[in-house]
Amino acid sequence: MKGLRTWLAMAILLCGSATAVFAADVEVKNAWVRGTVPGQQATGAFMEIVSQSGATLVGAASPAAAITEIHEMKMEGGVMKMRSIPRLPLPAGKPVQLGPGGYHVMLIKLKQPLQKGDSVALTLQVEGQDKKTEAVEVRAEVRDLAAVAAPSGEHKY
Repeated sequence: MKGLRTWLAMAILLCGSATAVFAADVEVKNAWVRGTVPGQQATGAFMEIVSQSGATLVGAASPAAAITEIHEMKMEGGVMKMRSIPRLPLPAGKPVQLGPGGYHVMLIKLKQPLQKGDSVALTLQVEGQDKKTEAVEVRAEVRDLAAVAAPSGEHKY
């Protein structure tokens, strides 16, 4: 019996560190947040999102920040500009990268500094083809302030 309990405990632990987060037909991989320094009030959250049937990212929230927005960065007239966007299409079966220098989730008015190794809870609001909105819960690892992408060979979150 003790062996079975140990095996069940290990199975539960492994399921908690699954390789991806799924909700309906939405999969989130490699979720991470850039660490901060004391006094810094904002940072970005990055990930890959795939919707098998097509959906739209319409919002985000996190207990780590007072304000959470979907942002895009793009060049306009030779100047890199960042702005909040209300919706981000997730074309059917195509990975959408949220990363530094592009689309990302912005965490604003942080409640405390985020240190490498911490974990941040995110709730993504995804609107399906049926116009119903579903919450997708994500845990994002906090990485070094200088991080720009997922290290190669890393496990997905």
